[in-house]
Amino acid sequence: METDTIPRDEYDELLKKNADLQQRVDFLMAQMLLARHKQFGSSSEKSEYDQLSLFDEAEAYVDEKAPEPRVSEVKAHYRKKVASCKEQLPQDLPVEIIEHTLPEAEQFCPECGNKLHVIGKNERETLKLIPAKAVIERHIQYVYGCRDCEKNACSVPIVKAKTDTQLIKGSIASAEAVANIMTQKFVMGVPLYRQAQEWNRNGIPLSRQTMSNWLIKCTEDYLVPLYDRLREKLLQHEVLHADETTLQVLHEEGKKPQSKSYMWLYRTNRDTDHSIMLYEYQPDRKAERPKEFLKDFKGYLHADGYSGYHKLPEDITVVGCWAHARRKFDEVLKGMSEKAQAGSLTLRAKQYCDRLFELERDFSNLTAEERHLKRQEFSKPLMEEFFRWIKAQHGSTKSAFGNAANYVLGQQKYLARYLLDGRLEISNNRAERSIKPFVIGRKNFLFANTARGAKASAVMYSLIETAKENGINPYDYLSWCLKLRQNWSS
Repeated sequence: METDTIPRDEYDELLKKNADLQQRVDFLMAQMLLARHKQFGSSSEKSEYDQLSLFDEAEAYVDEKAPEPRVSEVKAHYRKKVASCKEQLPQDLPVEIIEHTLPEAEQFCPECGNKLHVIGKNERETLKLIPAKAVIERHIQYVYGCRDCEKNACSVPIVKAKTDTQLIKGSIASAEAVANIMTQKFVMGVPLYRQAQEWNRNGIPLSRQTMSNWLIKCTEDYLVPLYDRLREKLLQHEVLHADETTLQVLHEEGKKPQSKSYMWLYRTNRDTDHSIMLYEYQPDRKAERPKEFLKDFKGYLHADGYSGYHKLPEDITVVGCWAHARRKFDEVLKGMSEKAQAGSLTLRAKQYCDRLFELERDFSNLTAEERHLKRQEFSKPLMEEFFRWIKAQHGSTKSAFGNAANYVLGQQKYLARYLLDGRLEISNNRAERSIKPFVIGRKNFLFANTARGAKASAVMYSLIETAKENGINPYDYLSWCLKLRQNWSS
């Protein structure tokens, strides 16, 4: 058998190319597995940290000053009865009494034929749900005149009874009708065309165009001033969260229908008695957008890794999101087989992140000052160890782990900032949860027709989500706001 020989340098070059190709294949396979997981797998990022042993638990948790646990006898107890649906219903619900009696002709004893009398009764309750109904309010304004002046004076004074002005001049719209349409669309996710179909089935010819006109007109005339006031209050806080998501607007000047627009979100953090959540529509994702919205704000801003937030003025301190950092490694793990995950660098990196989150759960019930001290004692050393370890790995950008590691190192300055103040949070999940109602609604209405409609939607979402966050019924709140502004304008 003949063998061919090649120069050593050529052989080394072939080995290098082969290694590069294998690395690319591994990367593409990981991306394929990740894509498959995103389409068919669970989206949960729950950690299995408790089942893993990355650190020496004895050294990590040692505290000689901690008191010994006391042994006590646990007495027998009974499981607390869970309240039924009936017991959880509001006590002020109207009750209809329906009595079931025997007809007079049947109120005789079947044995002896004598007259029967009531000896007891059985009661049961059912819950009756009534579909939305329409009611016409006919406002009759009485006009008054003076009989004496009619006979003796040159002119007769006319006095009219006070009445509310029309919500929309020349329209049959009421505060309740508009609030109901808003709630159905932005809380229940029912697009206007479906609402129109339902009303038409009930014999009310309420078109999608009419409802759209009502929403935009009432938002611009009545709700925008409230939105502006909420924005003033929001910017007075010292800690905020921000996030953004895409939106398609079909008819926007200078843009194609397929191009991306954005809905931005700004909200208060956990350290407040009255939460505020404000959405803002913008045609793009430029750094000028948050800069303009936050021009009167000074303090800490929780955000993701988008570079636009890093261009804000110096009096705004951007705090990074560890949930995004952990997600990078979690996605890499989802693109690996179970056998490859065990003992991998990616798993170890995620375990570091999991431990930081575990510490935050331990500190969740502390005051801001106590939480700050605990973070300095426990979280800071762990985080510094993580960054030293990940720098030592020298991850290649051609590998999935390398890309995740480089992202974390690029965000290091911002990720470390949550240690600066006990009011700050380890992640920006609060903003991500708050923008989710819009994302869910977008799946139903898909796009906005015009920029004007998108701006109005941002205002309506802001008031609705702020009401929900503060435990207020959105329909009641919107009705109250519209009536209040309506009376002010009269």
